[in-house]
Amino acid sequence: MSMLRIIGLVLICVSQWAWAQGEPLLVEKQRFAFANYTTESGVTLPEVQVGWESYGTLNDAKDNVILITHFFSGTSHAAGKYSADDALPGYWDAIIGPGKAIDTNKFFVISSDTLVNANWHDKNVITTGPASINPKTGKPYGLDFPVVTIGDFVEVQKRLLDSLGIEKLHAVIGASMGSFQALEWSVRYPDKVERLVHVIGAAKMDAWTVPALEKWALPIRLDANWNNGNYYEGERPLAGVTATMLNITQDAMHPESYKVSFPNFKVQDEGAKKDIRTLPAINQTLHERALVRAQTQDANHILYLVRASQLYSAGMQEDLNAAAQKIQAKVLLMPASNDLLLRPGPVRAFAKLLKEQGKDVKIEEIEGIWGHLDGLFSIQTKAPVLAEFLAE
Repeated sequence: MSMLRIIGLVLICVSQWAWAQGEPLLVEKQRFAFANYTTESGVTLPEVQVGWESYGTLNDAKDNVILITHFFSGTSHAAGKYSADDALPGYWDAIIGPGKAIDTNKFFVISSDTLVNANWHDKNVITTGPASINPKTGKPYGLDFPVVTIGDFVEVQKRLLDSLGIEKLHAVIGASMGSFQALEWSVRYPDKVERLVHVIGAAKMDAWTVPALEKWALPIRLDANWNNGNYYEGERPLAGVTATMLNITQDAMHPESYKVSFPNFKVQDEGAKKDIRTLPAINQTLHERALVRAQTQDANHILYLVRASQLYSAGMQEDLNAAAQKIQAKVLLMPASNDLLLRPGPVRAFAKLLKEQGKDVKIEEIEGIWGHLDGLFSIQTKAPVLAEFLAE
């Protein structure tokens, strides 16, 4: 059985367990648009569009809001299904819904697609990015699109919340790149965020992680079809994007999960032994699955997400201590113990820094065999902790 098949089964089991706790949650993607947004890089976009969805009911006081910020390859689809026939629900359906840790009987939960969302070719994604039409040329922006940051993602989310009359967040919760956004919210708008839940994340990129992320961009840049970002009228750089998906998958997982996913793996692969052009069977399987994922991705959007991640530090400043001083929210840090992508060590150090500053901070490590992906596949093991934190 392939690794991604096992991942799918894990998600199905988790979702079935979660749906057993209450009625199925059906959601609708909505569109938010506004004009004249100036990015942190100093370029004004004449129009910005992002998709969003919500779960639960906004109360009259508009003070029961939880914002979910999504990970690098994710979308706003955090929970529920668009239709009862969907194969899988949103990625955190195990913890978002009626009676679940993030209880939609109590909270109005909202999530939006980021700018430059990677899933440009997913019919349920709405995002402005390099594949969007530049009104000055009538053609896709390509690399003329401005560099955008995690700070820009937060500012667009704030515009969305402002449009709904929401001035305070009961909590902001995000995993991986979503944790960057959640943390940025608590630093940038400390008076608006009451609770911060930072899952499988980081507070600042370091000299190891920035070049590590560049290997996600490199296969795209090396694909001849990428053509310096000018491929929208020709062949898409699917080979490069597929290789990028392979890199992301391996970085996001732990060696133990590969052992479980490929129980019949053999080093002495007969096909690979006979012909250098033949990939080992395990690589063939991974490549096939990565190619499927690549179909929904836009190469340039991935490059822009890589850059936004590489540029991240809390408060978009070098001094982490000074940025952390601004936080007023109660903080729950949830690194994954076996995470090889965004390692738990720096998060433990960040918890220590916050405690030294007198902040209200807790740290709960997620255990599991999935590595970085334990923030998705094993998050339900921390459901009681999360529910208690949100109730405090």
